[in-house]
Amino acid sequence: MAGGKEGDGTRRPHQADPLQRLDAELARIDEQLRSLAAARDRIQGLLGAVVAINREVELSAVLHRIVTTAMDLVGARYGALGVLDESRDHLREFIAVGLSDAERAALYDVGFPLGLGVLGHLIHHPGPMRLEDISAHPAAVGFPPGHPALTTFLGVPVTVRGETYGDLYLSQRRDGQPFDVHDENIVVALASAAGIAIDNVRLLEQVRAGSEQFQRLLLPTLPELRPFEAAAVYRPAAAPNPLGGDWYDAIPLPDGAVALVIGDVVGHDLQAAAAMASTRNMLRSLLFELRTPPSAVLTQLDRTLDAITDNPVTTTGLARIEPAEGAWRLLWSTAGHVPPLLITPDSRVRYLYAEPGLPLNVDCDQHRPDHTHPLPPGATVVFFTDGLVEHPDHSIDDSLDQLAALAGTYADLPLQDFVQTIADHHPSDGHDDMAVLALRTPR
Repeated sequence: MAGGKEGDGTRRPHQADPLQRLDAELARIDEQLRSLAAARDRIQGLLGAVVAINREVELSAVLHRIVTTAMDLVGARYGALGVLDESRDHLREFIAVGLSDAERAALYDVGFPLGLGVLGHLIHHPGPMRLEDISAHPAAVGFPPGHPALTTFLGVPVTVRGETYGDLYLSQRRDGQPFDVHDENIVVALASAAGIAIDNVRLLEQVRAGSEQFQRLLLPTLPELRPFEAAAVYRPAAAPNPLGGDWYDAIPLPDGAVALVIGDVVGHDLQAAAAMASTRNMLRSLLFELRTPPSAVLTQLDRTLDAITDNPVTTTGLARIEPAEGAWRLLWSTAGHVPPLLITPDSRVRYLYAEPGLPLNVDCDQHRPDHTHPLPPGATVVFFTDGLVEHPDHSIDDSLDQLAALAGTYADLPLQDFVQTIADHHPSDGHDDMAVLALRTPR
């Protein structure tokens, strides 16, 4: 009979082989495991991307990192982030990643997108958008000459404090497949974290700007020092905190001399800035009260700081420039500070090396020596903090040599231009704030 009888060794068509059922179940389990592993990898990739984004402390770096990490997460060849202008209608900034040199060259004369076409649709209808063919979208307006031919597209808005900040765009998965719902979900999650990172770095930039303004308000405007010419410049540390303890000062004294001060409080925070302000003000008071050599003034300053403050360790240099035998004399003492730099009228450069003494707030009973050196007409003496020369990859001697060569090259510039140029081309890595103070005797 067609169906066969039970026990005759034949199987009914609807009866599956147990081994086949087992293979199917194993295949299903294997597929689930693969899906779980892929999901785990995506989550780990997302977490790693969020950590990488939040490590950045500059807005431009954060925006670029958002694009590159999104591209990595979904395997996109091209990525971009468009930042909206204040009207929220157009783009004011466009960060594009993935273009080859040839592609960038082809678009050299083409301005960045302003937010028309599909990009404009995403601006006015914020929400995830996945397209298998960009050109088929009703809002598509085509690409400018030289633009790569793009088909697949994934766009996700980036919001900051509830407002759309911009849009993240991805195109062309490297495996040739269109973006799927998993890609969309992971990029939406990334965009959410990106909004927080953008907000954080914008707040950090506001703090930096306020901190730098606070720091500059603590520094003096150089007074009239005739017959001398003086100039100074201060530069905050590059990152992560621009607050620091570097300062300079120049003071005409009642006895006709001029006092020059350079100093550096250890640290990069409000405490360092506050300690700098208190030390500078105390030193100013002592300079007007005492008629003693610089070493005695620094000794009294050290004892006062020890008695009434818990300020951090501070290095400083204090100098007097006074008339001597038809020219001038430099009389100075230092508290652990780098030596001043002397440039003679013929542009020869040398450091005035001398016993530096201990920094302030270390041992106020230690003796501090004074040093003297003649200053001919047309000479320039330069005081600076170690932030101008410190570099982790170079010895301090090499950096000092570079600074001396730099000073000799630009010695003939007007003094303000000279200190600005020294600060612009410093041999340090910029991790520390820096101050430069220069005085030039009349010719």
